[in-house]
Amino acid sequence: MKDAPDISRIASLIGDPGRANILTALMTGKALTATELAGEAGVTLQTASAHLSKLHEGGLIRPRKEGRHKYFSLASEDVAHVLEALMGLAAGTGHLRHRPGPRDPELRHARICYNHLAGDMGTRAYDSMVARGFLRRANGGLLLTDEGLSFVAGLGIDLDALPPSRAPMCRDCLDWSERRSHLAGRLGRALLSHMQDHGWARRIEGTRVIRFSPSGRTNFNNAFPTP
Repeated sequence: MKDAPDISRIASLIGDPGRANILTALMTGKALTATELAGEAGVTLQTASAHLSKLHEGGLIRPRKEGRHKYFSLASEDVAHVLEALMGLAAGTGHLRHRPGPRDPELRHARICYNHLAGDMGTRAYDSMVARGFLRRANGGLLLTDEGLSFVAGLGIDLDALPPSRAPMCRDCLDWSERRSHLAGRLGRALLSHMQDHGWARRIEGTRVIRFSPSGRTNFNNAFPTP
């Protein structure tokens, strides 16, 4: 057999229910402790520690020590994209984990996907930018056009001031609930930060839900009109 990336190894790491729950919890983009992740996964601390060790060895998470505490986060945005795509595949084949409660429709409406906006609000923003020519495909990737640069500057976002990153400026990410693309990359992160910093929306603590205020929804609709 020819040499190729070992898909089965990565698949086996993600495929364990406990590890899948840990990875899903880290999709908030927030670093969590082993104790917090054990609670999210519904396993003992000892089992969670074993899972975390395997995920770290597999390159899917990154540990960071702060004082006496050790925190874990996803290793990169690439890991988040894979997880989001797998969620969409699972949903499309009818394999869903049902967690009853009011947060489920809210997750579909607007949620954080690692560091950018997902759900209905995320795909609406993406579709609006594409329809107005702010984003276009080029060389197999996603490009922010001159018109898009003017739009972003008009919002008050200084792209030159964004933190250095290996992530592309624009990248589409397949939304698991909408089965369409939302915007990721450095611009996707900057747009969500802008919405949160200006009081349009906030993340509900302990969840991936992004909740817009009434005025924030108005600002969003003005900035991203439906095509």
